[in-house]
Amino acid sequence: MFRIRWSALVFVVVASLGIATLEVSAQTQPKKSTSPSKAAKKKKAPSKSSPAQKAKTRKAAQKKAADDARTRRMKQAFVASSDLKPMAQQLLDSRSKAAYSGVERYAKKHADSDPGALAWLVLGYARLQDGDNGKAIDALKNAKPHARELSDYVDYMLAQAYRNNGSSRDVIVVLSGFAKEYPESVFVRDASVIYANALMSTNSHEQAVEVLESQRKPVRADIELALGRAYAGAAQNDKALAVFRKLYYEMPLSPEADEAGVYLRKMAGSDGYGTPELRKSRADLLARGKRYWQAISEYQQLVSDSTGHPVASVQVALANALYKNDRQSEAKQILLGMTDAHDEVNAQRLYLLGEIARSADDDASQSASIDELRKSAPQSGWLQEALLSAGNKFLLRRNLEQAGAMYAELAQRFPEGRYGSPAHWKAAWLSYRLGKTADAKRQFEEQISLFPNSNEVPNALYWRARIAEDEHEIGKARAYYLKLSARFRNYYYAILARERLPELKRVELEDDALLGKVPDAQQQAPVVESADGVTDVRLQKSRLLSNGALFDLAIKELQPAVNEGDKPWAIGEIVRLHQEAGRPYTALQTLKRALPTYFAVDISTLPKSFVEALFPRPYWQDLKSNSVANGLDPYLVASLIRQESEFNAGAVSHANAYGLMQLLPTVGKKVAHEVKLKPFSTARLLEPSANLKLGTRYFRDMISENGGKVEYALAAYNAGSNRVADWLAGGGFRDVPEFVESIPFTETRDYVQAIMRNVAVYKKVYGAQ
Repeated sequence: MFRIRWSALVFVVVASLGIATLEVSAQTQPKKSTSPSKAAKKKKAPSKSSPAQKAKTRKAAQKKAADDARTRRMKQAFVASSDLKPMAQQLLDSRSKAAYSGVERYAKKHADSDPGALAWLVLGYARLQDGDNGKAIDALKNAKPHARELSDYVDYMLAQAYRNNGSSRDVIVVLSGFAKEYPESVFVRDASVIYANALMSTNSHEQAVEVLESQRKPVRADIELALGRAYAGAAQNDKALAVFRKLYYEMPLSPEADEAGVYLRKMAGSDGYGTPELRKSRADLLARGKRYWQAISEYQQLVSDSTGHPVASVQVALANALYKNDRQSEAKQILLGMTDAHDEVNAQRLYLLGEIARSADDDASQSASIDELRKSAPQSGWLQEALLSAGNKFLLRRNLEQAGAMYAELAQRFPEGRYGSPAHWKAAWLSYRLGKTADAKRQFEEQISLFPNSNEVPNALYWRARIAEDEHEIGKARAYYLKLSARFRNYYYAILARERLPELKRVELEDDALLGKVPDAQQQAPVVESADGVTDVRLQKSRLLSNGALFDLAIKELQPAVNEGDKPWAIGEIVRLHQEAGRPYTALQTLKRALPTYFAVDISTLPKSFVEALFPRPYWQDLKSNSVANGLDPYLVASLIRQESEFNAGAVSHANAYGLMQLLPTVGKKVAHEVKLKPFSTARLLEPSANLKLGTRYFRDMISENGGKVEYALAAYNAGSNRVADWLAGGGFRDVPEFVESIPFTETRDYVQAIMRNVAVYKKVYGAQ
């Protein structure tokens, strides 16, 4: 709260010349007898498979038979252990002595069986989480004899416990041959790191190198660090240095990078540093990762190490990092002192000077920087950035003419650039706001024609239809609204379009070729609701783990199935596991990634469980009662929570907002006093019931302060009441949708539109409250 946040072209080449050559060649050859007897002799004998092919087929058949047998065993184990789940869940949630005793009694009662092994695994896992490695070892040893399909889990956890106890030789015994025995285990790479570190502790560095080299792809920082240490221990310093340099310079954002730097300095001193190019690349990666303080140090070192004048690209990169770290005067001093900058480096220099000027409200200097960019770098991406920045500045000042001019220039100069479509839309919208209806109408149509796949097409369709209404072109307006409603089914503007359609008279639709430019919705990847009937080893293993309430491990077991891309049931199974674990927010996040265009389709065509995961109702009774008590629509509150925290009661934002409705502690304390919620503490904002009680009261007050206009209150909830008051004061908006589209903060505008859209979908999914 209060936070301002194409298809491979397939070329089919018909080689007509080659075909003609073959035909001529055939005509020049003498004809051969094709009598029935000879033709019969020409029949080929059935092809025989090579020994290698036979072996491959036999091996595949053997694997399938083995997998089928494994699947059957795990299904049986799943059924037999179903009564363990509630006890395991209680243990993993509470870690109480009684919960431990209950699961241990279950394990002993089911000794020599799959359910018993699973119970011991759960106990071992819980003890590991508690740091009680001795008891974890005892439990995991008890699990081992009957673990069968879960043996890799038992061995991996047992190795963790031995490692934590400093028992390297026991780790080696447990993990020796792990990758060969469990080649499909999700723990192969993690186990390799633990195994290699144990080997190194017993001076078996060459063996550790062999283990780690087999696991280097895809690249992982922890494997690289262990490999570098193994090479160093084996006295292969050149190879060790190469690994440490790769880690230090190519993965500087990883926790292991700093340790790699220590090894570099220890092994090679100043010679351990890479080339200036590598060092700058590292600094650039740090800056890109917003680790500006580290990037600044790296850039400064590069500048001081250079002879003569420093390389201009390093200077401007340093200035950029300083600027991003709010050290603007230092950045400006460097930029003004640069005399050898050319091309893109100089373009970035000019852009940064303009941004520093903007921060100081020095319009003349910012304008001069942009003018120089137009002359010296008219095709530079930095001119794009400068024009956007200037446009945004004027927009915030409500200087719509100047803002529109900047956006229009940006769209005209860089129509294929990253801001081409949004800049064109902003220019078009500002024409509309300024009453330049003819220009706006043309620009809205250009938006659809020039950028038919853009995010701004729904906006253009709606507002072009509004103009058609104003000009009494009812047939055209209806055509645009119907296109918008059908193509962008649950978008904010599609919902507004459906609200306006009943008001229009039933007139014949006016055909408009422009609407044909809007492409159909992109097809969703195949994702199915249920994995019932699927025969898959990972699926059954995951389900067995879920009987032990080991939901995170069950999800991890399914991730390779998701990565393979040909198992459409995997996402649905993962969503179900997140829900079983009581994490509606991770279920929601998973489906959002899997179904990125779900708002463009009719929600009723999606599986019911998916819809309910996309629009969940956890804490519904508390949410509903508190909403009603404050005169609020429960679905509005649910939509707000979906946008704020995605129903993660434990969410804490970067702005220090807490819980479901993302309340600041100061707000929570004030409202708690009003509603007499005692005792109040910041921690109580993480309690769903308390957060809902305080949040609904606070939101009710915001709606009252904004004349009962929900959209105004939502904007204030996100950006602050003072900003909304300022926007309204200078607006002169014809209606609420015009206000919403005019919100100058993209995050706030998207926020309001998303919540209003979500309300409509919630009501469609669940009907009456």
